Amino acid sequence: MDSPEDLCNIEDDGATACTSPTSSGSPGESAYRLFGRQGTIHRFMGGGKDVLLILIILLFLRANYNVIRDRQLQTLPELVLSEEMVNNAAASFRVKINNVLHMAHDITLGKDFKLFFKVVVCMWLLSVIGSYFSFFTLAYIGTIISITVPAFYSKFEEPVDRYCGMIHRQFSKHYKIVDDGVFSRLPRSFSKNKDS
Repeated sequence: MDSPEDLCNIEDDGATACTSPTSSGSPGESAYRLFGRQGTIHRFMGGGKDVLLILIILLFLRANYNVIRDRQLQTLPELVLSEEMVNNAAASFRVKINNVLHMAHDITLGKDFKLFFKVVVCMWLLSVIGSYFSFFTLAYIGTIISITVPAFYSKFEEPVDRYCGMIHRQFSKHYKIVDDGVFSRLPRSFSKNKDS
């Protein structure tokens, strides 16, 4: 199955940090965690869902109790969005869209070649996948994956983190080889206006 070497991180200075397959996953350990998180998936995804569910149940029981005792229920406040709130949300959204457009402009001009290369590879992969499947099939597959993967991950969290850590280390080694051999030889900027 797994050798002890697979569970060890060998760092640049020669130090070795090992994790056991039955580790508890506390934040102090050097175990690889999917999505770079330090806590459990429940804390990462928002552990307040249980509290919200309990609050809804309590409100339901309170409403039924008041009906049984023939008491008048308090009316819910009317929810209204003010024009100021809408304008603030629109201004915040405009700033985020402008940042994305600025980043897209920099990628197009070749100011960040690594990001440009990643975008080209992602677009190529999307075109290859899109040539084999229709949009509806991809939407169906995406829906099924978005429902099943979180349930699978919450059930098998430790083994998935362990195997993803091994895969991440392998990809990091290969990326470092490509980065040293190819990307470091490419010019940092293709634009004519260099700030040197």
